[in-house]
Amino acid sequence: MCPGGRGRWDVDVVGVTIVIAGGGLSGLSLAAHLTRQPPAEPVLLVDDGSRPVTGAGWAWWSERPGLLDGAACRSFDHVRVHAGGRERVLGLGRYRYRYARGADLAAAVGRLTRAVPDFAARRGHVEAITSDAGRARVLVDGTPIAATWVFDSVLGPGERPREDARLVFRGWHVRTERPAFDPEVPTLFDFRTAQDGAASFVYVLPFGERHALVEHTAFAPPGTTADVPAQRAALAEYLTGVLRAGAYHVVGEEGAALPLSAAPVRRRHGAVLTIGTEAGLVKASTGYAYERIQQDSAAIARSLAVHGHPFALPRPRPRHRLFDGALLDVVTRHAGQLEKAFAALFDRTSAEPVLRFLDERTSVAEEAALFASMPAPAYVAAVARRMRA
Repeated sequence: MCPGGRGRWDVDVVGVTIVIAGGGLSGLSLAAHLTRQPPAEPVLLVDDGSRPVTGAGWAWWSERPGLLDGAACRSFDHVRVHAGGRERVLGLGRYRYRYARGADLAAAVGRLTRAVPDFAARRGHVEAITSDAGRARVLVDGTPIAATWVFDSVLGPGERPREDARLVFRGWHVRTERPAFDPEVPTLFDFRTAQDGAASFVYVLPFGERHALVEHTAFAPPGTTADVPAQRAALAEYLTGVLRAGAYHVVGEEGAALPLSAAPVRRRHGAVLTIGTEAGLVKASTGYAYERIQQDSAAIARSLAVHGHPFALPRPRPRHRLFDGALLDVVTRHAGQLEKAFAALFDRTSAEPVLRFLDERTSVAEEAALFASMPAPAYVAAVARRMRA
């Protein structure tokens, strides 16, 4: 079990020059990373409490230690994949797969910020963010706050990129009467679920032999909305028909439909920088965002410390967006192709090469070796369509 955690900021601040709009994952992560290289200006985080992180949780893989790793309550060095009629348990090499509850993450960030002067947070609704003549202004509950820099995870850019697909998921926190889960190995993908209309798999994050998060996930065409009864039926069938878990009790439920896009987002608007999911940091081919947000937050803090502005950020290589877009194009046209692709990619003893590729850390030669095992025609056609567009 992951322990509970509490974290709360409630401080008024005068003379603010850096504002973080939104106290979700990206806002909290940026606040944490700013404490490692504290800016000279006071920092204020503003959040209206409408989407508390205490009920959320995040999983991620990483090959290097992270600032907030201590918030994780589960850490794994192997993962399970069931695709193409085969089950594989793969080591992670230098990687680790972790999970943190939102309450624990907020508490960890609170400990970091309380140790640094001039960090504060206040409850308030961000109504508007503007930038003019090198300065920004945030309207909070009718009160304007002037700032040198604003990091926006709430309103986002005015023009959003085209949606390529939608990640539709529903998860159950379940407890079973008898042991049903391997507590040491999460299941990243299990394709033993119906593929009707969308490429679908089940994900299992174990907390013990009788307790796990079991999640049904689908890569669906743009604009798809969740069919909640069908999702629940698929989860029930997986628990009883695939895992043969016997009697179980659903103690919590979560779900969402996330737009996915392989297109870049224009993040900078004068003195305002968009962060988090609004900045396109959800990896389009996986739906994961946590580690990308950590890396981005660290880069922003480093840019402020070295250059005096937050815009010296690494640029993603265009070919990785092309790969992501091609995958989404294929699986939204041909649902069965996702299982074939993942069966080929994970047909090895270690998941490390695949995770490095998904982290966009591979060379062209390494990518060619990975692609050699994949079903080529559909992806070649998708790449060609993307390049023409």
